Amino acid sequence: MAVATKAPKYDVTDLDLADAGMRRTEWAAREMPVLRQIRARVAKERPFAGIRIAACLHVTTETANLALALRDGGAEVALCASNPLSTQDDAAAALVVREGISVFARKGEDRDTYYRHINAVLETKPHITMDDGADVVTLLHTERRELLAGVRGGTEETTTGVIRLRAMAEEGVLTYPIVAVNEAQTKHMFDNQYGTGQSAIDGLLRATNLLLAGKSAVVCGYGWVGRGVAERLRGMGAIVTICEVDPLRGLEAAMDGFQVATVAEAAKRGDVFFTATGNLNVIGRSHFGLLKDGAILANVGHFNDEIELGALAEMAKGRREIRPFVEEFQLPNKKVFVLAEGRLLNHAAAEANPAAVMDMSFANQALSIEYLLKHGKELAPRVYPVPRELDEEIARRKLEAMGMNIDNMTAAQAEYARSWKAGT
Repeated sequence: MAVATKAPKYDVTDLDLADAGMRRTEWAAREMPVLRQIRARVAKERPFAGIRIAACLHVTTETANLALALRDGGAEVALCASNPLSTQDDAAAALVVREGISVFARKGEDRDTYYRHINAVLETKPHITMDDGADVVTLLHTERRELLAGVRGGTEETTTGVIRLRAMAEEGVLTYPIVAVNEAQTKHMFDNQYGTGQSAIDGLLRATNLLLAGKSAVVCGYGWVGRGVAERLRGMGAIVTICEVDPLRGLEAAMDGFQVATVAEAAKRGDVFFTATGNLNVIGRSHFGLLKDGAILANVGHFNDEIELGALAEMAKGRREIRPFVEEFQLPNKKVFVLAEGRLLNHAAAEANPAAVMDMSFANQALSIEYLLKHGKELAPRVYPVPRELDEEIARRKLEAMGMNIDNMTAAQAEYARSWKAGT
């Protein structure tokens, strides 16, 4: 195993949590066989030697395993949180104390601390950025432009970040190539759907101890995250309604057996609401008056913009924390509850996505960085998909780790698939 060459810089909550964090990091590693294989290979080949990586990701035990793989491959990694409530303080401490990796992350940090931590990782003058929400890229292109010349490329982990980066590329302001890890099928089909689908329910239950059977649940957004949450809500016995702006996704939700309605319609009957759109004010001022007494609002989109919290605060005559991660807003004729400050519920109130799905997401991260270092000079400053061959390699390795195999096409089958001449 690689050894840190210099003392790490850090700002974490409690270094005494390091041993507990290391044990949990080792536990997560057991569920991450693909990343383990990559880590073993890059430790021998050292493809990241001399490369400085600024990583703005959720600081969890799964992320710790990614950081270790990159470090063992030769990289100097500096890590900060991509959400003020998503840090696992023991994992942060373990990386600093046990592994010598610079970490700047505290669960519950305020906005000023959050951006101070991003600036701290940028002080390493990175060659590669790893983002979950595009805050690092945005800061580089606004306040830290002096560092852009040294950046070779970056990766982006989440839908919201990809949307922001594509907007930058379309405006012609993006200055280096970004690989959209979120768009890999082994990421969004599994991490977003199965991972967030499960961890969102985990966060809801830990925060509220709610019985879902028989409840009316509303999911705003039927992308990969939304459908994962909806499927698991239905599996727990909830009656699920989907809200969408895309008619094709709305139709798909209807064909999948869900009710489909506008937010205004659903607001009148919902007991629990999840936003999963990556957009602004999805549940807003015009909806709060329609909600039932006791309605619970939660978000699993990246930013805390999906619920119009400012308007809700203005309308409330009082507010208080009634349980950890549960805030009560007292409206004139009802009480409405917001979970985790409208931030990512699965990270704030639970342990985020299971390691088994982050295994594929973070394998994509490691292989995409390797791809950028090999091909970055040939790439224009745009947003690129993960190369299909990497996506397929990860899927194949994951199947093998699960003890499963698939067939290969015979030569005749491959030729038939390429041919246009065969007919009835």
